Amino acid sequence: MMDDSCTRFTKRTVWALVAGCSIWLILAGDLHAQNTPARRFPSVPGWGGNSDSEPRVGSVAHRRAILDSLPLDRLTPAARTQILQIAENPTLFRQLPSQAISCDQDMFLFLTRNPDVLVGLWDLMGITNVQSRRVGPYQIEASDGVGTVCKVDLVYGDTKQHIFVIDGSYDGKMTPTPIRGKGVFVLRSTYAQGSDGQTTVSGTLDCFVQLESLGVDLIARTLSPIIGRSADSNFMQTAHFIAQVSQSSSHNPSAMLDIADRLPQVEPPVRKAFAETIVTVARRGQSGAHSHSARQAAAGQSGSETREMARSRSANDGYNR
Repeated sequence: MMDDSCTRFTKRTVWALVAGCSIWLILAGDLHAQNTPARRFPSVPGWGGNSDSEPRVGSVAHRRAILDSLPLDRLTPAARTQILQIAENPTLFRQLPSQAISCDQDMFLFLTRNPDVLVGLWDLMGITNVQSRRVGPYQIEASDGVGTVCKVDLVYGDTKQHIFVIDGSYDGKMTPTPIRGKGVFVLRSTYAQGSDGQTTVSGTLDCFVQLESLGVDLIARTLSPIIGRSADSNFMQTAHFIAQVSQSSSHNPSAMLDIADRLPQVEPPVRKAFAETIVTVARRGQSGAHSHSARQAAAGQSGSETREMARSRSANDGYNR
Protein backbone atom coordinates (compact mmCIF):
# COMPACT_ATOMS: atom_id res chain seq x y z
CA MET A 1 0.00 0.00 0.00
CA MET A 2 1.34 3.46 -0.93
CA ASP A 3 2.10 5.88 1.89
CA ASP A 4 0.84 9.45 2.29
CA SER A 5 4.07 10.97 0.96
CA CYS A 6 3.59 9.14 -2.33
CA THR A 7 0.02 10.37 -2.57
CA ARG A 8 1.07 13.95 -1.86
CA PHE A 9 3.83 13.67 -4.44
CA THR A 10 1.43 12.52 -7.16
CA LYS A 11 -1.15 15.17 -6.36
CA ARG A 12 1.47 17.90 -6.26
CA THR A 13 2.87 16.84 -9.64
CA VAL A 14 -0.53 16.88 -11.32
CA TRP A 15 -1.37 20.15 -9.54
CA ALA A 16 1.41 21.78 -11.55
CA LEU A 17 -0.70 21.30 -14.66
CA VAL A 18 -3.85 22.88 -13.37
CA ALA A 19 -2.89 25.51 -10.81
CA GLY A 20 -4.10 28.83 -12.14
CA CYS A 21 -5.60 27.42 -15.34
CA SER A 22 -8.99 29.00 -14.68
CA ILE A 23 -11.28 30.19 -11.94
CA TRP A 24 -12.75 26.71 -11.71
CA LEU A 25 -9.57 24.72 -11.06
CA ILE A 26 -6.86 26.96 -9.72
CA LEU A 27 -6.53 24.84 -6.59
CA ALA A 28 -7.95 21.55 -7.84
CA GLY A 29 -4.66 19.94 -8.72
CA ASP A 30 -6.08 16.47 -9.29
CA LEU A 31 -7.33 14.51 -12.28
CA HIS A 32 -8.88 11.15 -12.94
CA ALA A 33 -7.59 8.32 -15.13
CA GLN A 34 -9.03 7.66 -18.58
CA ASN A 35 -11.33 4.87 -17.45
CA THR A 36 -13.77 7.33 -15.84
CA PRO A 37 -17.15 5.62 -15.30
CA ALA A 38 -20.17 6.91 -17.16
CA ARG A 39 -21.66 10.00 -15.52
CA ARG A 40 -24.40 12.46 -16.43
CA PHE A 41 -24.12 16.24 -16.47
CA PRO A 42 -27.60 17.61 -17.27
CA SER A 43 -26.69 21.27 -16.65
CA VAL A 44 -24.77 21.44 -19.93
CA PRO A 45 -26.95 19.85 -22.65
CA GLY A 46 -25.24 17.48 -25.04
CA TRP A 47 -22.32 16.51 -22.77
CA GLY A 48 -21.87 13.59 -20.42
CA GLY A 49 -23.78 10.83 -22.19
CA ASN A 50 -27.34 12.04 -21.62
CA SER A 51 -28.74 9.36 -23.92
CA ASP A 52 -27.89 5.85 -25.02
CA SER A 53 -26.68 7.18 -28.38
CA GLU A 54 -24.00 9.38 -26.79
CA PRO A 55 -20.55 7.99 -25.95
CA ARG A 56 -19.56 7.12 -22.42
CA VAL A 57 -17.77 9.93 -20.59
CA GLY A 58 -14.02 9.39 -20.83
CA SER A 59 -14.20 7.01 -23.77
CA VAL A 60 -12.13 7.56 -26.90
CA ALA A 61 -15.29 8.52 -28.79
CA HIS A 62 -16.24 11.06 -26.12
CA ARG A 63 -12.80 12.66 -26.12
CA ARG A 64 -12.84 12.73 -29.92
CA ALA A 65 -16.22 14.49 -29.86
CA ILE A 66 -14.80 17.16 -27.54
CA LEU A 67 -11.86 17.79 -29.86
CA ASP A 68 -14.09 17.89 -32.93
CA SER A 69 -16.18 20.61 -31.31
CA LEU A 70 -13.22 22.91 -30.66
CA PRO A 71 -12.80 25.98 -32.91
CA LEU A 72 -9.40 24.79 -34.09
CA ASP A 73 -9.74 26.71 -37.35
CA ARG A 74 -9.74 29.94 -35.35
CA LEU A 75 -6.46 29.17 -33.58
CA THR A 76 -2.89 29.74 -34.72
CA PRO A 77 -1.17 26.69 -36.25
CA ALA A 78 1.16 26.51 -33.23
CA ALA A 79 -1.71 26.51 -30.72
CA ARG A 80 -3.67 23.98 -32.77
CA THR A 81 -0.71 21.61 -32.93
CA GLN A 82 0.02 21.98 -29.22
CA ILE A 83 -3.58 21.21 -28.25
CA LEU A 84 -3.85 18.11 -30.42
CA GLN A 85 -0.48 16.71 -29.34
CA ILE A 86 -1.72 16.70 -25.75
CA ALA A 87 -5.42 15.95 -26.10
CA GLU A 88 -5.20 13.20 -28.71
CA ASN A 89 -2.99 11.07 -26.47
CA PRO A 90 -3.58 12.03 -22.82
CA THR A 91 -2.17 10.18 -19.86
CA LEU A 92 -5.19 11.25 -17.81
CA PHE A 93 -8.63 12.55 -18.67
CA ARG A 94 -11.46 13.79 -16.52
CA GLN A 95 -14.69 15.66 -17.06
CA LEU A 96 -15.54 17.34 -13.78
CA PRO A 97 -19.17 17.35 -12.65
CA SER A 98 -21.12 20.31 -13.98
CA GLN A 99 -21.65 23.15 -11.53
CA ALA A 100 -24.49 25.69 -11.64
CA ILE A 101 -24.01 28.96 -9.75
CA SER A 102 -25.80 32.28 -9.46
CA CYS A 103 -23.30 34.67 -10.99
CA ASP A 104 -23.25 37.75 -13.20
CA GLN A 105 -22.04 36.78 -16.66
CA ASP A 106 -19.52 39.64 -16.90
CA MET A 107 -18.00 38.70 -13.54
CA PHE A 108 -17.78 35.05 -14.49
CA LEU A 109 -16.01 35.86 -17.75
CA PHE A 110 -13.65 38.34 -16.09
CA LEU A 111 -12.54 35.92 -13.38
CA THR A 112 -12.21 33.07 -15.86
CA ARG A 113 -9.87 35.16 -17.99
CA ASN A 114 -8.00 36.71 -15.06
CA PRO A 115 -7.34 33.94 -12.52
CA ASP A 116 -4.62 36.06 -10.89
CA VAL A 117 -7.48 38.10 -9.38
CA LEU A 118 -8.75 34.98 -7.63
CA VAL A 119 -5.23 34.23 -6.37
CA GLY A 120 -5.04 37.80 -5.09
CA LEU A 121 -8.37 37.45 -3.26
CA TRP A 122 -7.25 34.24 -1.59
CA ASP A 123 -3.88 35.78 -0.76
CA LEU A 124 -5.64 38.75 0.87
CA MET A 125 -7.76 36.32 2.87
CA GLY A 126 -4.67 34.35 3.93
CA ILE A 127 -5.85 31.01 2.52
CA THR A 128 -3.24 30.31 -0.16
CA ASN A 129 0.53 30.36 -0.61
CA VAL A 130 0.31 30.38 -4.39
CA GLN A 131 2.26 33.15 -6.12
CA SER A 132 1.25 34.22 -9.62
CA ARG A 133 2.78 36.56 -12.17
CA ARG A 134 1.28 37.82 -15.41
CA VAL A 135 3.69 37.31 -18.30
CA GLY A 136 1.34 38.20 -21.15
CA PRO A 137 -2.19 39.48 -21.80
CA TYR A 138 -3.61 36.00 -21.21
CA GLN A 139 -0.59 34.19 -19.79
CA ILE A 140 0.20 33.61 -16.12
CA GLU A 141 2.97 31.82 -14.27
CA ALA A 142 2.18 30.33 -10.86
CA SER A 143 4.20 28.68 -8.09
CA ASP A 144 3.37 27.16 -4.71
CA GLY A 145 6.84 27.90 -3.30
CA VAL A 146 7.78 24.28 -2.62
CA GLY A 147 8.68 23.02 -6.08
CA THR A 148 5.53 23.24 -8.17
CA VAL A 149 5.45 25.74 -11.04
CA CYS A 150 3.24 26.12 -14.08
CA LYS A 151 2.56 28.41 -17.00
CA VAL A 152 -1.08 28.98 -17.98
CA ASP A 153 -1.96 30.14 -21.48
CA LEU A 154 -5.52 31.05 -22.43
CA VAL A 155 -5.38 30.35 -26.16
CA TYR A 156 -9.07 30.86 -26.93
CA GLY A 157 -12.10 32.36 -25.23
CA ASP A 158 -15.65 33.36 -26.04
CA THR A 159 -18.77 33.55 -23.90
CA LYS A 160 -19.43 29.81 -24.12
CA GLN A 161 -15.99 28.23 -24.32
CA HIS A 162 -12.45 28.78 -23.06
CA ILE A 163 -9.38 26.70 -23.90
CA PHE A 164 -6.33 26.71 -21.61
CA VAL A 165 -2.97 25.11 -22.33
CA ILE A 166 -0.82 24.40 -19.26
CA ASP A 167 2.87 23.52 -18.94
CA GLY A 168 3.94 22.50 -15.44
CA SER A 169 6.66 20.80 -13.45
CA TYR A 170 7.54 19.65 -9.96
CA ASP A 171 11.11 19.82 -8.64
CA GLY A 172 10.93 19.40 -4.89
CA LYS A 173 11.93 17.12 -2.05
CA MET A 174 9.76 14.21 -3.14
CA THR A 175 11.62 13.47 -6.37
CA PRO A 176 15.32 13.38 -7.32
CA THR A 177 14.65 14.78 -10.80
CA PRO A 178 12.04 17.27 -12.10
CA ILE A 179 8.73 15.84 -13.29
CA ARG A 180 7.07 17.62 -16.21
CA GLY A 181 3.64 17.52 -17.74
CA LYS A 182 1.25 19.38 -20.00
CA GLY A 183 -2.49 19.86 -20.02
CA VAL A 184 -5.40 21.09 -22.12
CA PHE A 185 -8.50 22.31 -20.27
CA VAL A 186 -11.77 23.06 -22.06
CA LEU A 187 -14.29 25.06 -20.02
CA ARG A 188 -17.84 25.16 -21.43
CA SER A 189 -20.48 27.43 -19.98
CA THR A 190 -24.14 28.25 -20.52
CA TYR A 191 -26.26 31.07 -19.09
CA ALA A 192 -29.90 31.31 -18.06
CA GLN A 193 -31.72 34.29 -16.61
CA GLY A 194 -34.49 33.73 -14.09
CA SER A 195 -37.64 35.76 -13.51
CA ASP A 196 -35.88 37.56 -10.65
CA GLY A 197 -33.22 38.84 -13.05
CA GLN A 198 -30.49 36.59 -11.61
CA THR A 199 -28.20 34.76 -14.03
CA THR A 200 -27.34 31.11 -13.51
CA VAL A 201 -24.03 30.01 -15.01
CA SER A 202 -23.54 26.29 -15.64
CA GLY A 203 -20.05 25.05 -16.40
CA THR A 204 -18.28 21.82 -17.26
CA LEU A 205 -14.50 21.40 -17.46
CA ASP A 206 -12.85 18.73 -19.63
CA CYS A 207 -9.24 18.01 -18.59
CA PHE A 208 -6.58 16.33 -20.75
CA VAL A 209 -3.17 15.75 -19.16
CA GLN A 210 0.12 14.26 -20.35
CA LEU A 211 2.77 13.22 -17.82
CA GLU A 212 6.31 12.64 -19.06
CA SER A 213 7.31 10.21 -16.31
CA LEU A 214 6.11 6.61 -16.59
CA GLY A 215 6.40 6.21 -12.82
CA VAL A 216 4.14 9.17 -12.12
CA ASP A 217 1.77 7.90 -14.83
CA LEU A 218 1.35 4.57 -13.03
CA ILE A 219 0.99 6.15 -9.59
CA ALA A 220 -1.60 8.63 -10.85
CA ARG A 221 -3.69 5.86 -12.39
CA THR A 222 -3.47 3.77 -9.20
CA LEU A 223 -4.56 6.68 -7.01
CA SER A 224 -7.15 8.05 -9.45
CA PRO A 225 -10.20 7.42 -7.21
CA ILE A 226 -8.61 9.45 -4.39
CA ILE A 227 -7.40 12.39 -6.43
CA GLY A 228 -10.59 12.34 -8.51
CA ARG A 229 -12.76 12.94 -5.44
CA SER A 230 -10.45 15.74 -4.36
CA ALA A 231 -10.75 17.40 -7.78
CA ASP A 232 -14.55 17.24 -7.65
CA SER A 233 -14.61 18.83 -4.21
CA ASN A 234 -12.26 21.67 -5.16
CA PHE A 235 -14.19 22.26 -8.36
CA MET A 236 -17.42 22.72 -6.38
CA GLN A 237 -15.83 24.94 -3.71
CA THR A 238 -14.20 27.20 -6.30
CA ALA A 239 -17.49 27.56 -8.18
CA HIS A 240 -19.24 28.63 -4.99
CA PHE A 241 -16.49 31.16 -4.31
CA ILE A 242 -17.10 32.71 -7.73
CA ALA A 243 -20.77 33.06 -6.85
CA GLN A 244 -19.86 34.77 -3.57
CA VAL A 245 -17.62 37.29 -5.36
CA SER A 246 -20.43 38.13 -7.77
CA GLN A 247 -23.06 38.43 -5.05
CA SER A 248 -20.81 40.61 -2.89
CA SER A 249 -20.15 42.87 -5.86
CA SER A 250 -23.89 43.25 -6.38
CA HIS A 251 -24.89 43.78 -2.74
CA ASN A 252 -21.83 45.54 -1.27
CA PRO A 253 -19.86 47.16 -4.11
CA SER A 254 -18.09 49.71 -1.90
CA ALA A 255 -16.41 46.97 0.13
CA MET A 256 -15.50 45.04 -3.01
CA LEU A 257 -14.01 48.15 -4.60
CA ASP A 258 -11.83 48.60 -1.53
CA ILE A 259 -10.68 45.00 -1.84
CA ALA A 260 -9.98 45.43 -5.56
CA ASP A 261 -7.72 48.39 -4.78
CA ARG A 262 -5.67 46.33 -2.31
CA LEU A 263 -5.32 43.06 -4.21
CA PRO A 264 -1.79 41.61 -4.01
CA GLN A 265 -0.21 39.83 -6.99
CA VAL A 266 -2.47 41.73 -9.39
CA GLU A 267 -1.19 44.43 -11.73
CA PRO A 268 -2.85 47.90 -11.62
CA PRO A 269 -4.57 47.61 -15.05
CA VAL A 270 -6.16 44.31 -14.01
CA ARG A 271 -7.22 45.73 -10.63
CA LYS A 272 -8.82 48.64 -12.47
CA ALA A 273 -10.66 46.28 -14.82
CA PHE A 274 -11.85 44.26 -11.81
CA ALA A 275 -13.19 47.44 -10.19
CA GLU A 276 -15.03 48.34 -13.40
CA THR A 277 -16.58 44.88 -13.49
CA ILE A 278 -17.69 45.26 -9.86
CA VAL A 279 -19.43 48.56 -10.72
CA THR A 280 -21.13 46.94 -13.72
CA VAL A 281 -22.37 44.04 -11.61
CA ALA A 282 -23.64 46.41 -8.90
CA ARG A 283 -25.57 48.56 -11.37
CA ARG A 284 -27.07 45.53 -13.02
CA GLY A 285 -28.02 44.11 -9.65
CA GLN A 286 -29.78 47.33 -8.62
CA SER A 287 -31.62 47.48 -11.93
CA GLY A 288 -32.66 43.86 -11.61
CA ALA A 289 -33.89 44.39 -8.04
CA HIS A 290 -36.00 47.37 -9.10
CA SER A 291 -37.47 45.44 -12.03
CA HIS A 292 -38.23 42.46 -9.79
CA SER A 293 -39.97 44.71 -7.25
CA ALA A 294 -42.00 46.32 -10.01
CA ARG A 295 -43.05 42.92 -11.34
CA GLN A 296 -44.04 41.78 -7.85
CA ALA A 297 -46.09 44.95 -7.32
CA ALA A 298 -47.77 44.53 -10.70
CA ALA A 299 -48.47 40.88 -9.93
CA GLY A 300 -49.94 41.82 -6.57
CA GLN A 301 -52.18 44.47 -8.15
CA SER A 302 -53.26 42.07 -10.85
CA GLY A 303 -54.04 39.46 -8.22
CA SER A 304 -56.17 41.96 -6.27
CA GLU A 305 -58.07 42.89 -9.41
CA THR A 306 -58.64 39.22 -10.20
CA ARG A 307 -59.97 38.56 -6.69
CA GLU A 308 -62.34 41.55 -6.95
CA MET A 309 -63.63 40.28 -10.29
CA ALA A 310 -64.13 36.81 -8.82
CA ARG A 311 -66.09 38.21 -5.87
CA SER A 312 -68.25 40.24 -8.23
CA ARG A 313 -69.04 37.22 -10.35
CA SER A 314 -69.79 35.14 -7.25
CA ALA A 315 -72.25 37.74 -5.97
CA ASN A 316 -74.02 37.83 -9.30
CA ASP A 317 -74.18 34.07 -9.43
CA GLY A 318 -75.45 33.82 -5.86
CA TYR A 319 -72.40 31.93 -4.66
CA ASN A 320 -69.77 33.26 -2.26
CA ARG A 321 -67.15 31.19 -0.51
